Amino acid sequence: MKSTHNTLWAYSKSAAVTLAMVTGTAALMAACSGVKPPPKEYTQERQDDQIQVPPGNVVALETTATGLVNYECKANAGSIGWVLVRMQAELVDRTGKQVATYSGPPAVWTHIDGSNVMGQQVAMAPRPGATNLNYQLLKGTPGAGAGVLQNVTYIQRIKTKGGQDLSKACTQTDSGDKLTLPYQADYIFWKAA
Repeated sequence: MKSTHNTLWAYSKSAAVTLAMVTGTAALMAACSGVKPPPKEYTQERQDDQIQVPPGNVVALETTATGLVNYECKANAGSIGWVLVRMQAELVDRTGKQVATYSGPPAVWTHIDGSNVMGQQVAMAPRPGATNLNYQLLKGTPGAGAGVLQNVTYIQRIKTKGGQDLSKACTQTDSGDKLTLPYQADYIFWKAA
C-alpha cells in the first residue's frame, strides 16, 4: 500500500508541476503577445529626419560595409585641409556573405549578380562621435545590369564607425600628404513599393 501511495503521490506531484509550467507559459505568452518587437535598425522612426527615405519605398537589401577612406592634404575652396580622394568597401548581407562592393567618388555599388547603382547625395545627418562618417541619404540611379540593385531608388548610410579622424596635421607644409582611415557602415538599399 505504501508503494502505491508513493507512486500516486509522485504522479500527482509531476502532474501538478506540468500543469503549473503549462499555465505559466500560457500566461507569459499572453502577456507578451501585446508587446511589439523593437523596430528594425533601418525603420524610418529610428533615423534623423533629414535622411529618412520618402514613403512608398521598401527595403530591398541590408548590408554592412567594411572599407577604407583615403584623404589628401590639399587646398580646397581657399583653405588647406583633408579632402576625400577615394572610398572603397566590401559589403556583406545579414548572413555574413559578401554580396557587393562600393567605390567612390562617384559613389557606386556593384552587386555580385552584375547589377549596380550610383548614388547622388540628398542629405546628411549628424554622426554619433566626432571620428565617424556622417549618416547619409543618397538618391539611386541604377545601371543597366539586371539584378538586386536594378531598381534601387535610395541608399542610406547609417551606423557608421570610423572614417573621419582628421586630427592629423594638414598645413601648407603637409600639402600632398595622404591619410587612410578604416570605416564601417550599414548601407540600406530601397526600392519603390
